[in-house]
Amino acid sequence: MKNHMVKLWSVVVALGGFLFGFDTAVISGAEKAIEQYWQLTIFEHGFTISVALIGTVIGSLLGSYPTDKLGRKKTLYLVALAYLFASLGTAFTTSWHLFVLFRFIGGLGVGASSVTAPIYISEIAPSDRRGALVGLFQFNVVLGILISYLSNYLINQLEGESWRLMLGIQAVPSLLFLIAIYFIRESPRWLLTNGLRREEAIETLSIINPLGYQQELIAIENTAKLKAVNKQPALFVKAYRRPLVLAGLFALFNQFSGINAIIYYAPRIFEMAGLGVHSSLLSTIGIGMTNFVFTLLAVQLIDKVGRRMLMKIGSIGIIISLLLVVFSFNNPASSGMYISLYFMLFIACFAFSQGAVIWVFIAEIFPNQVRAKGQTFGSSIHWILAALVTFSFPILAEALGGMTTFLFFAIMMVLQLVFVIWWMPETKGISLEAIEAQLANEPLT
Repeated sequence: MKNHMVKLWSVVVALGGFLFGFDTAVISGAEKAIEQYWQLTIFEHGFTISVALIGTVIGSLLGSYPTDKLGRKKTLYLVALAYLFASLGTAFTTSWHLFVLFRFIGGLGVGASSVTAPIYISEIAPSDRRGALVGLFQFNVVLGILISYLSNYLINQLEGESWRLMLGIQAVPSLLFLIAIYFIRESPRWLLTNGLRREEAIETLSIINPLGYQQELIAIENTAKLKAVNKQPALFVKAYRRPLVLAGLFALFNQFSGINAIIYYAPRIFEMAGLGVHSSLLSTIGIGMTNFVFTLLAVQLIDKVGRRMLMKIGSIGIIISLLLVVFSFNNPASSGMYISLYFMLFIACFAFSQGAVIWVFIAEIFPNQVRAKGQTFGSSIHWILAALVTFSFPILAEALGGMTTFLFFAIMMVLQLVFVIWWMPETKGISLEAIEAQLANEPLT
């Protein structure tokens, strides 16, 4: 029963990941219709797509404040409201300016959820299952992407302004998320670190770890004493240099793989390679399904083989798949359906490694007293680069061609493999407090 409660809380919070994924990918099926509806210029069109990422950057930068001050649970309420308002607003507005505003609000929700949800799950999960439970967040992200692709494909068959339904249907899971948050417990680590509701926190810890909760309580309260001495612990100090570098590089490599270029512009990339509109939308469903299956596989393995092994295998596969994409753009005879297969290989390798590991790893490597700030740091770098890649990809692809653009991504993945082999620590099966001690005692190089 107690194990089921932890799973239930994790699944509820991971629903924020579903909305994250749905919101990220749904625009790919609507972007051309939106461009035509408001007769947008190239700049206006690019801004309309990327404004959600601007909101995401701001949401991730500011996400640590409510997460620390209000608590994990109340912040999740704000995230759910942002998703709900954004989906209804973009579906019903007839004003381009309001449409952009609601896209921005949705981005705020995505950014804040990428900070708060992984933190919450990492803080309630037993150390031997933390990877899988935090991985539920990424699993739900890719499930949201898959469902949005399926939804776009089906709704696209309808007459009229079908793009409004594509965007508005997200209101249903947003409302369910808002209601479900009521039934979860507040993070015991947040309560104890802030000196609040100790009995409630102890009860929650006893549900999470019935046999070892007393030792865990002592470790958490020792950390809380450090915060009591330093009410506003600074993040950018020598003591946290190693987790800062690790989080920053992990986020950088995540986006310089080219993942968001593919997620946001998949139909357009396939058309560039010679596929028709119908086949392009159908191929995105294949990408979504591949993402779903290999994320599920990674979630099952992350606590067994470890984070580093997933990253090594995935990095090699990503490099191979991107080089095949480069070859495909350089050889028109091998384009079309072949490039969609190469992208599916890319997605499989990304989902198995970076996609499944990033939110787990960043949520693990920062100490309790600065975890929200550290998650904000890693998440904000991730989203700043996501906005940069999403905004610049169509410009670069047109100016340099697909071959050169994807060759750059391949080179970055070679550097990622070097990073994983030489600098990435293993965090499998270690308590959050033990990870803190390990990183504090290890040199940066």
